[in-house]
Amino acid sequence: MINGAKKRYDSLLNLLSETGGALVTYSGGVDSTLLLHAAKEVLGDMLLATTVVTPYIPKWEVAEARQLAATMKVKHMVLSLPFPNALRMNPPDHCYTCKKTLFGTLKEAATDHGLPCVLDGTNADDILNFRPGLKALRELGITSPLMEAGLTKQNIRDLSQHIGLPTWNKPSFACLLSRMPVNERVHEEDLNRVEQAEVFLMNRGFPAVRVRHHGDIARIEVPRDRVGDLATSDIKHIDAKFKRLGYRHVTVDLAGYTMGSQNRPAE
Repeated sequence: MINGAKKRYDSLLNLLSETGGALVTYSGGVDSTLLLHAAKEVLGDMLLATTVVTPYIPKWEVAEARQLAATMKVKHMVLSLPFPNALRMNPPDHCYTCKKTLFGTLKEAATDHGLPCVLDGTNADDILNFRPGLKALRELGITSPLMEAGLTKQNIRDLSQHIGLPTWNKPSFACLLSRMPVNERVHEEDLNRVEQAEVFLMNRGFPAVRVRHHGDIARIEVPRDRVGDLATSDIKHIDAKFKRLGYRHVTVDLAGYTMGSQNRPAE
């Protein structure tokens, strides 16, 4: 499998060599870390990794991005932005609205630094899923070289492990708006509450976790094969922690983690 992935990686390097320099949007995740590694290999100093900070991006994720960028010895900028008013009510198209807002700002930052393009870490599998944010990227002319090179998520994990990148087995994450009900006002204190709850569970051995926020109810999602582990862990300690965070009821979703489950229709 690594041989096929290597050919696609070579295609990625060729694509990057044609950019003449780039701003790479860097979250510290599996995809953007491989992209940043490849971009550094090809572009050298004509590269700027940029991590966007908003109230709905987990603080731990920003800290990891800082650390990884420093380890990789690339120029790294953290760009702090306020909560966009268009997202305050968490509309159903929040991914599109968010990408349109944030990547528009990133394009301006690239121009300010004399870099001809903005690269993002969308991979070849992402086009198979419902990703409304991709529409915004296309409208803005953002380049997705991993997708163009045909690199799938598994390709990226295999290559990352082969190269020795520490993110090769890192779970995928989404912004904290995905934990909130749509068409309801989002409050920073609720975002902080969800982040604290998720970090607590990560530290207890559940690295792939979502805490879905339903007012005073927290619905915990872990991969289906870990639901039993969660149920047999120290549930009293978990319950007490969530109650201290302000939740009255704490539940476990027996279906396990499902992308977009916060707003899926009832069956």
